[in-house]
Amino acid sequence: MSDLADVDFFRDKSVIADPYPYFAFLREQGPVYREPHYGVLMVTGYREARQVYLDVDTFSSCNSVTGPFAQFPVPLEGDDISDLIERYRDELPMHDQIITFDPPKHTDHRALLMRLLTPRRLQENEASMWQLADRQIDAFADRGTVELISEYAAPFAFLVIADLLGVPEGDRPQFLADMQGTGRKRAMVGSAKESLEHNPLEFLYSWFSGYVEDRRREPQGDVLTQLATATFPDGSVPEVLDVVRVAVNLFAAGQETTVRLLGSALQFLGDHPDVQEQLRADRDLVRNFVEEMLRIESPVKGDFRLARVSTTLGGVEVPAGSTVMLLNGAASRDGERFEDPEAFRIDRDNAREHLAFGRGVHSCVGSQLARAEARVSIERLLDRLGGIRISAEHHGPPDARRYRYVPTFILRGVTNLHLEFG
Repeated sequence: MSDLADVDFFRDKSVIADPYPYFAFLREQGPVYREPHYGVLMVTGYREARQVYLDVDTFSSCNSVTGPFAQFPVPLEGDDISDLIERYRDELPMHDQIITFDPPKHTDHRALLMRLLTPRRLQENEASMWQLADRQIDAFADRGTVELISEYAAPFAFLVIADLLGVPEGDRPQFLADMQGTGRKRAMVGSAKESLEHNPLEFLYSWFSGYVEDRRREPQGDVLTQLATATFPDGSVPEVLDVVRVAVNLFAAGQETTVRLLGSALQFLGDHPDVQEQLRADRDLVRNFVEEMLRIESPVKGDFRLARVSTTLGGVEVPAGSTVMLLNGAASRDGERFEDPEAFRIDRDNAREHLAFGRGVHSCVGSQLARAEARVSIERLLDRLGGIRISAEHHGPPDARRYRYVPTFILRGVTNLHLEFG
């Protein structure tokens, strides 16, 4: 990147492989900076990002994943555009997903989701993770090599979430085939395309609609029955489509971010045998290792908001209708919050304060699930694979590694990771 001031974060491939020099440049301009290509207010300050996450009255989530590419059919004029947002939000991409809802609708639908993520259910799910992890590792443990993303991370994350939601064992192979067959459409989320899929997750609706309708007709005391019979906080029974939407969001979003987290974690361990040995010697360090990895390599680079009313943020004027991008990957490296923020410290005492899972009403409901998946995976991989290292054949020597990263402005992580082990 010859001139960081001219970089188009949403289209420039140079920031895909390594966005951190650009984030550092943004931070030098202040905690909030208006980039010149789309007028997006880029938030790199920890304090300012947290402020936006918590202020749902000022900032709407209607554009949370589409950012400047969520086009309204009318100009967003005036100092309060709340009425315009409500009038036209159903015309925006992903409008039917909980991540784009605002209170009070978001409050009701999140409560539905939390009915599925009870402490008991998460505990039961974690118990099965150890078996699922071993099942995947069995396929390559004796081979000495593995492509981690396709052979472990992706199928493991799929099986964990399928187990959590109660997808029948017999349906899982076809379910996975359907997901892989539409992978290119799903990848459009977080890409700088002027014309986005209205809802690239819609292919999952038919699966979950069938499950919900079946369990409402014939309850069976299983997880799908709990899903089908969940109610809103006021006791009312949601429409089938409402239940399906929250299940689909959990199913799709939970997999993608977990895969990226596992990729980043093993990418780091493959180049740091000393950290591997620390974790092998003291498994209590694994939890904080996961938190520090989330801090320094957030699986989600950022999240978007739309200013409902004119305001100021970090000393910068924010007119109503402005698109704001909360750069989690930058704010979690804010030196005002984290000492020596560019360094990976396995014993960092405030690593858990990262913004990888957001904050406020939209904080990731699956955060505990993701943490458990990462911890279980790291422990089992360390248990069963010795001397994990990056394949120089596929990724080059240590001083000149070559990786391909997910080509979106939302997600952060490698598309493949070839490892060797003893």
